[in-house]
Amino acid sequence: MNPVSYFELLRLTLPEIVVALSGLAVLTLDLTVLQRRSLAVRWRIGALVGCAGCVGAILLLLLRAERASLYDGMLVVNSLTQFVQTVLAAFTILAVLLSVNSDFTVHVGEYLGVVLFATAAMMVLVGTQNLLVIFASLELLSLSLYILTAFNKHSRKSAEAALKYFLFGGMAAAFLLFGISLLYGLSDSIQLTAIAATLGAQPLSPLLAVAIVMIVTGLGFKVAAAPFHLWAPDAYQGAPTPSAALIASSSKIASFFVFSMVLTLGLPAGSVMPRWFSLIAAVAALSMLVGNLAAIVQSSVRRLLAYSAIGHAGYMLLGILAHSALGLGALLYYVVTYALATIGAFGVLAALEKEGIDQVTDLAGLSRRAPWLSFCMLIFLLSLAGIPPLAGFFGKFYVFSSALSARMGLLWLVILAIGMSVVSLYYYLRVLKQIYVRDSEVSVGTIETPLGMRATVGLIALLVVLLGCFPQLLLSWIDGALRAMPH
Repeated sequence: MNPVSYFELLRLTLPEIVVALSGLAVLTLDLTVLQRRSLAVRWRIGALVGCAGCVGAILLLLLRAERASLYDGMLVVNSLTQFVQTVLAAFTILAVLLSVNSDFTVHVGEYLGVVLFATAAMMVLVGTQNLLVIFASLELLSLSLYILTAFNKHSRKSAEAALKYFLFGGMAAAFLLFGISLLYGLSDSIQLTAIAATLGAQPLSPLLAVAIVMIVTGLGFKVAAAPFHLWAPDAYQGAPTPSAALIASSSKIASFFVFSMVLTLGLPAGSVMPRWFSLIAAVAALSMLVGNLAAIVQSSVRRLLAYSAIGHAGYMLLGILAHSALGLGALLYYVVTYALATIGAFGVLAALEKEGIDQVTDLAGLSRRAPWLSFCMLIFLLSLAGIPPLAGFFGKFYVFSSALSARMGLLWLVILAIGMSVVSLYYYLRVLKQIYVRDSEVSVGTIETPLGMRATVGLIALLVVLLGCFPQLLLSWIDGALRAMPH
């Protein structure tokens, strides 16, 4: 291990530091200078400072060209981590913009501060290959998300969802830590590539099999894959809408990336791989079935999106099962475009929140009351269903083709995924039928929404269309990052 100065360490972690400092700045401003201002002014100034911090982090990431691995993988700086961290900061900007017109809390500084601290934790999470740092950053992220879920103090659903999220998250953390301790005991290392090098020379032992199950259990909770998904429907429904948007987008990207890194870098491809491969295949199949079949009977739009997320987690696991650079590229494209469509759908729900719209039937006649939001929701749901020429179609095609090209017996899983995609189209069309075909039972007027909210949702919809029509806009960036990685 080469000695590294603290100045060099601070320089390489400057994007994360900028995001964390912007969180402190928002908190300080709101509790001092802005305390007597109106709620709307506090939201706007806080959002401006938070977005400025994320933009600064993005610029620092894009201008950084060097690669480094410090302290045996505790900090990894390369083109791939740069890409994921940039995307995470960009999604945080969208989540902050969607919260500007909210009224679920008067603690604006605290809310935006926790959002930015969660983003800093996600950036650290994807920038390490050390199991101890992975666990610590995951816990910082999880604690932030528990708080964000419970932030609406006037909602019993919010408190109940946060409590369930916290209890399930605590158990998942225990499983993950137990698995990490077993890996350390078997390999005498907590660095992923060193673990793989040591375990590759050993036969599969019962302790290693238990460690794999524990690791998959802990990380499976983070990505809301069945059967570790029980927290997701309540969290999606009970959390404030901007918090649910962050949970469904940014945290999904970070969690799937670290899940992929732990399995592909930390577990060797020899005698150990068939064990975790079969386990992940079973989890993927169960997620597709549970998520899509349960979504059919949901009456709440948010719970429908939650079960949809569980089904999509099954599709994304195909990218990990491909166990190749092509599979990783497909996974990254899929998870980014999925997160984009999902945060857009939650943006529409945030714009409609003051109308009391939560059930699918509440959307009846929405196309006449809010034509722009209805059109954007059409784009988001059809993208999630995988309809061309939207981004979701190419994401699914790329993941399915990468799984088939791996020649690892995944044909049955791809066929199941295609079948469940057809099922998902049914429940997405149920929502669109209410919006465009059904008439509202009560006579209501046009829904007025702030221009900033409409612009943010419209921008997300435009990105979904552009990435579907021109997928190379994102794929070229991902492929360039993967080619720059050492093989």
